[in-house]
Amino acid sequence: MHKLISELARLYLADGQQDTDGQPITPEVLARQVAGGPAVTARLVDAAGRTRTLVLEFGGKGGGEKHWSDLCAIANALQHELDLPAPAVSISGRSSFYLWLSLETAVPLAQARQLLQLLRSVFLPASTDILSAAPAAFLESAQLPPCLQPSGKWAAFIHPGMGASFADEPGLDMPPPLHAQLGFVEGLRSMTAAQFARALAVLQQHAGVAPVAVAAPAIIKAPPSNGGLLLQDATLEDIVQWLHARNIEPTFRHRLP
Repeated sequence: MHKLISELARLYLADGQQDTDGQPITPEVLARQVAGGPAVTARLVDAAGRTRTLVLEFGGKGGGEKHWSDLCAIANALQHELDLPAPAVSISGRSSFYLWLSLETAVPLAQARQLLQLLRSVFLPASTDILSAAPAAFLESAQLPPCLQPSGKWAAFIHPGMGASFADEPGLDMPPPLHAQLGFVEGLRSMTAAQFARALAVLQQHAGVAPVAVAAPAIIKAPPSNGGLLLQDATLEDIVQWLHARNIEPTFRHRLP
């Protein structure tokens, strides 16, 4: 159990993570949940409006096979079209499937929202109902599997090849084996800031939309004696690396005379 909780925290929880009531989510809290205690709803957006866990919900009453098909389309696109790490897949214990994307570095909520919206518009048919009601709602809070639902069903991570068998009822009647839950997440990697920025830029270009405006930090000139880099001494590669380290994707729109 301790290894599973450690992996869940590595992938999806921030330091000082709180639930939606403002209470800390400690390993002890998660241990009680995993053992069948109350399910904890994590607040996934910090006080600065940033998130490192992106969750896509595919579900609602009926249409289980369609929801699973849509999830597969997005999961495949993330890996094969955008070259991103594999996401985790879970069932809700109610009526939905989820994709879980982990980021090494938190990103502004506006960028996270746009990434999810573009994934939908680029890789799913226009008629799909994924996230149609509130594209950003699920980014802000989520219950981290495994956990017991009031219905008596368990939410759990599943193998990506198992989803079709849960199309009619995305939940388990009994607690999932913890060693299997660990096996579904321990090999997953978090998306780097550079990978996120590249994927967002590719989707923006494909959809023909403008990047989300996010305030950039001020450039502070550090003295050379401290190993800093003055702008006048920087090469183009230095500037691009500096921007990428701060999750800023440069756009070169003008040619100097």
